[in-house]
Amino acid sequence: MQMTMEFRRKLPTPLELKDQYPVSERVKKLKEERDRVIEEIMTGKDGRMLLVIGPCSADHEDPVLEYISRLSRLQEKVADQIFIVPRIYTNKPRTVGTGYKGMLHQPDPEKKEDMLGGIIAIRSLHMRAAEECGFTCADEMLYPENHRYLSDLLSYVAIGARSVENQQHRLVASGIGIPVGMKNPTAGDLTVMMNSIHAAQSAHTFLYRGWEVATPGNPFAHVILRGYVDRYGRSHPNYHYEELRNVQDLYAERDLANPAVIVDTNHCNSGKKYGEQIRISKDVLHSRRHSDDLRRLVKGLMIESYLEDGCQGIHEHSYGRSITDPCLGWEKTERLVLDLAEDWKR
Repeated sequence: MQMTMEFRRKLPTPLELKDQYPVSERVKKLKEERDRVIEEIMTGKDGRMLLVIGPCSADHEDPVLEYISRLSRLQEKVADQIFIVPRIYTNKPRTVGTGYKGMLHQPDPEKKEDMLGGIIAIRSLHMRAAEECGFTCADEMLYPENHRYLSDLLSYVAIGARSVENQQHRLVASGIGIPVGMKNPTAGDLTVMMNSIHAAQSAHTFLYRGWEVATPGNPFAHVILRGYVDRYGRSHPNYHYEELRNVQDLYAERDLANPAVIVDTNHCNSGKKYGEQIRISKDVLHSRRHSDDLRRLVKGLMIESYLEDGCQGIHEHSYGRSITDPCLGWEKTERLVLDLAEDWKR
């Protein structure tokens, strides 16, 4: 039987796209400095909180950049306690495979899929965040083969709950050269996540984008706790003190570099009740204060936030409100980040 794929057009390689849309020397230096800071947070040399924060998905360039410009001003207020890495998530995993898959697929959510327009749009957005706001950002590595379109602009990568068991994600994570957070799988088995970290921290040889490649292993692969779903489809959190101690024990059982945890305050930890992120964030910091071990282990938080509270349908056109998962609006976000900066000092 013949393949049913329709090969529509040949897209530029990452190298060709980077040549067409090159980063400036200023941005190269910015990325080097920000990469260094995040690595020092992961090793404990820098004691600030790592805060990965932003919209569930980057849907429109203008509101995303307005949000990030506000983050830039907020960063100045909390610089002694918090190091902010904005989320610019340009790929959106879909539970049943349908719906808006992110800016990579649809640079305009109301128009047809356009992969050429998409790879240009995501590179443009990340470049503008760096040039105009001074941020190199985070993205989810949903498609490992696409990572190199942004590899000179990203300072943090997350591997999602549905991808963490995938061999290609683990192998590519071993060679991307920046911290990569491995989420626990949707069913919650923490040993699966730890196996993924072990794989990402190890050296490998494999096939990637038509090349045989070798990687040294990524010593900054680490845990992201995002809650889980049981066999009845009910959400359960895994950010509490006891769960954090359990992850500490799992790290202790393995010879892994730089034990670290980032807590994702949304998804199954909040049951997608976006307002709960405020309470959950403060609960995690409370746990840190009661254990020196957790103070060293918990490096920060991941928060879903945008200009406006909640979410909307694609065709509703409320500026700066998520068209995927609901997010905290800016007013609540700013207050929370200022509170977290105070709590982190304790």
